Amino acid sequence: MKLYCTDRYPLPLPDGHRFPAEKYRLLRERVISFKQSDFELLEAPAATDEQILTAHSIEYLNRLKSGTLDRVDVRRLGLPWSQELLVRSRHSAGGTIAACQSAIIDGVSVCLAGGTHHAFREAPEGFCVFNDSIIAARQLQRDGLLLRVAVIDTDVHQGNGTAKMAEGDPSIFTFSIHGSRNFPFQKTSSDLDFALPDQTDDSGYLSALQQGVDRSLDLSRAQLVIFLAGADPFVGDRFSRWNVTKEGLSGRDEIVFDACYRRQIPVAVTMAGGYGKDIQDTVDIYAQTVMAAGKYWRRWKNDRQSESAKDSGNGNERD
Repeated sequence: MKLYCTDRYPLPLPDGHRFPAEKYRLLRERVISFKQSDFELLEAPAATDEQILTAHSIEYLNRLKSGTLDRVDVRRLGLPWSQELLVRSRHSAGGTIAACQSAIIDGVSVCLAGGTHHAFREAPEGFCVFNDSIIAARQLQRDGLLLRVAVIDTDVHQGNGTAKMAEGDPSIFTFSIHGSRNFPFQKTSSDLDFALPDQTDDSGYLSALQQGVDRSLDLSRAQLVIFLAGADPFVGDRFSRWNVTKEGLSGRDEIVFDACYRRQIPVAVTMAGGYGKDIQDTVDIYAQTVMAAGKYWRRWKNDRQSESAKDSGNGNERD
């Protein structure tokens, strides 16, 4: 299974900044420690201007390249502009494109970053510079690799940028399951939204998720799912407001992967948000999603090998 990482591209932040950029390096190191011989760690490529412009305006891209974001943009983003930020954001979006391309071939692939769902066509927001899901979906459509994509967003925060950028586009179906009272406080309607109250626990979360995923896949007739596997629904996350456990998030992964597998829909996974009070909790949750992805990738691989053997056997009988 191919996994694309971006942590070799630094993200300089002032001391004490609340964005835990270190989590990406820690996740890569955790994945390496698993010693899974069928995991292939690759450097995420950088998204090109042409790819970014499938989703974002030229004016916005030029402001980023020239470092001329205004104070409102910088405040909405929550990160200081730097050339390193732009480079890192290009590789994050490029990693999601690459994971989508690999998923179409292999069944499942993972970007160990991405899920930057608050970015809008002409503005950043909430630590998100480029909307990698929309960029990847439109690039794959442009390349003729597919027609319909479903974005299954399980970050605790609503994917408002993704919803707005896919508005009126029937080829990209957006589903978000999120905290009703959490950021962003002004929501944008997805194709399907499940807004759950504070203190939601594993049972309520997983029941709603199962309904939402099944409805989304049935309505969208998707040929690819982009799965935003945020770690921030976790009860120990600084921004959660829910009581969802690590076991509950493991159940989330099973629901998404199983629903896609039953319908034979490839899945590209992105990490999305994670702000654990203990950063190791965030890494644990991301890592268990990677392991779940590996499990389903092996099922895809075994199925295809069985089909190949069957076809070969049929051919021998004809001979």
